[in-house]
Amino acid sequence: MSTPSFPRILVVDDDPDLRDLLSTYLGGNGFEVITASDGVSMRTAMAHSMPDAIVLDLMLPGEDGLSLTRWVRTQSAVPILMLSARGEEMDRVVGLEVGADDYLAKPFGPRELLARLRALLRRGNPVTTQTPAPPGHGQFGPFSLDTFGRRLMRGGLEVHLTSAEFDLLAAFVVHANRVLSRDMLVDLLRGYDRDPFDRSIDNRVTRLRRKIEADPTAPAYIRTVRGEGYLFNPHGGPP
Repeated sequence: MSTPSFPRILVVDDDPDLRDLLSTYLGGNGFEVITASDGVSMRTAMAHSMPDAIVLDLMLPGEDGLSLTRWVRTQSAVPILMLSARGEEMDRVVGLEVGADDYLAKPFGPRELLARLRALLRRGNPVTTQTPAPPGHGQFGPFSLDTFGRRLMRGGLEVHLTSAEFDLLAAFVVHANRVLSRDMLVDLLRGYDRDPFDRSIDNRVTRLRRKIEADPTAPAYIRTVRGEGYLFNPHGGPP
């Protein structure tokens, strides 16, 4: 009989008490937990086995969480929940812009962190994502959106997207040639009941444009409709 597989969570924090707390709590709630205290041990752990999600502290000795998030995004679209003791809005905005999927200010309750992690993992599961998926593939320009494998391909190469970026693109593809307000996008993308970060949709759109637009400052696919929201044109250029 095969051994049941549990989601693997990599907790990266220089506070040993917090690492022990999260290891015990998450381990008791159906997760396999591995820990790292800095960027070096984090890279080593990921080289050994890619986790299903990462809990990453912003303020680390040596290489900080922002730099490590950028590095992870060159390797994988694994969901990242960023932690910070400062909790300032600019930290949240920058963390999301460089590729984090969610942000939690310290101090926090373990139950809230658990809920956030479960939501991130649900977003990464095409069966439970709240954005309806087109059947199999969505084509636009030179891109192919594989909704079953949750991959974006250009030619034979994969374009690395975070879970949040993939869900946003899938929402646009499903609702192509239709203006979607920020509130509509929040409703489509919400994986659990909490208020979204201010500017979170705009930040995701900015990041997504950098990956699919020839000129992100003059987008052909994801157009801004002033005062209304965004419109996705799969043909590029004016609708």
